[in-house]
Amino acid sequence: MTSTADAEAAANELTPLADYLGSVLRRLRALPPLDLDLTQAYGNVLASDVVAPHSFPAFDQAAVDGYAARWEDLVGYGPVPSPGPGRPVRLNVVGDLGAASWRPVRLTPGSCFSVAAGAPMPIAADVVVPVEWTDQGMAAVEIFRIPKRGYGVRRAGEELPAGTVLARAGTYVTPALVAVFAATGIGHVVVRPSPRVVIVATGDELVDVGRGSQPGQVVDANSHALTAAAAEVGALAYRVGICDDDPEGLRGLLEDQTLRADLIITTGGTGTGPGDMVRRILSRREGGRAGPVTFTDVALYPGTALGFGTVGAEEVPVVCLPGEPGAALIGFEVLARPAIQLLAGAEPVFRPSVRAHLLETISSPGGLREFRPAHVAERRGGGYTVQPLSGGPYTLSGLAEANGLMVLGERVTTAAAGSTVDVLLLDRRR
Repeated sequence: MTSTADAEAAANELTPLADYLGSVLRRLRALPPLDLDLTQAYGNVLASDVVAPHSFPAFDQAAVDGYAARWEDLVGYGPVPSPGPGRPVRLNVVGDLGAASWRPVRLTPGSCFSVAAGAPMPIAADVVVPVEWTDQGMAAVEIFRIPKRGYGVRRAGEELPAGTVLARAGTYVTPALVAVFAATGIGHVVVRPSPRVVIVATGDELVDVGRGSQPGQVVDANSHALTAAAAEVGALAYRVGICDDDPEGLRGLLEDQTLRADLIITTGGTGTGPGDMVRRILSRREGGRAGPVTFTDVALYPGTALGFGTVGAEEVPVVCLPGEPGAALIGFEVLARPAIQLLAGAEPVFRPSVRAHLLETISSPGGLREFRPAHVAERRGGGYTVQPLSGGPYTLSGLAEANGLMVLGERVTTAAAGSTVDVLLLDRRR
């Protein structure tokens, strides 16, 4: 684990995080679009704007159960006498209309139709009197309360006229959007496919879950956590498991995975120590050419060493994250998550952020951009407060409790209680 002092000493030699992210994301392109049936589109990102081909509602319809009438008849402007104190309006009921009624009918003065919510409105009717405002008569009805003109009526195109842009490219398809598309006559939409993300944990010391760590052994928490993180952002995530520090084994595994992956994420071995084989293997020059993956020491805390490149004939992107679990999860948030969002065509690629008042004075390593687990809350009077969680950015318990990541810039060495800091909001389901 890198200490704060070591991180500060090396900070001047590191690549600024913003520069590194820009250089990586510029090399990625959204996946090619495909046309999907509406029932399959949920969770994908629209590749183009969606425009309503038809209006919604498609026709004038009753919004409530009741009686469709002419407003003039209710207020005495028509042939029906004006209502007086204690005297209801009486109209003849000339028919019933349900949601399945399709023949057009015309309302004559002094009459009304019994209508169900969703039924087409009779021609000339401009108001629906709710059932509970009447005596619920069948041949004739007495109306005790007069609604305003237009009450209980949904006009054609009132909510969504034809030609309305229903959703822009880059928008996730939600259940509500599926309903809107269907209601306006859309059966197919053009979307970006969900990225297929393969996660590989590397290291001779790793053992699978279901046992405790012993000297010389470390339980593989990373590949499970990163698979969950990739799924949370909408990817089709596949955990390959553990790969030993064997050069040929790692190369072969990555080559095999290019057939089913749009992005490969490795964890472990990104440093410069004697056991950091991923960096040695994937950055090795062959035939005078640089290795397929470039490793960069980034001004990021925790976990400065990150790798990015491509592998295989298909040039599948590879993101290499540190092996320490906290650093791996922070690295995912900073680098892998935006990459997945970009491949999916989502906009924006970064999590939303807010400015929040800090509740506790904290220190941060100079020259590094720190991402620290925190709990953010809305204040009653408006705005946000943020409480850093104990243990700092390396603790898994803090990450598990966090609903935000506090971002402290490279020039920040101390942030005082009461000061304002940036916080990335984590969309944890709680």
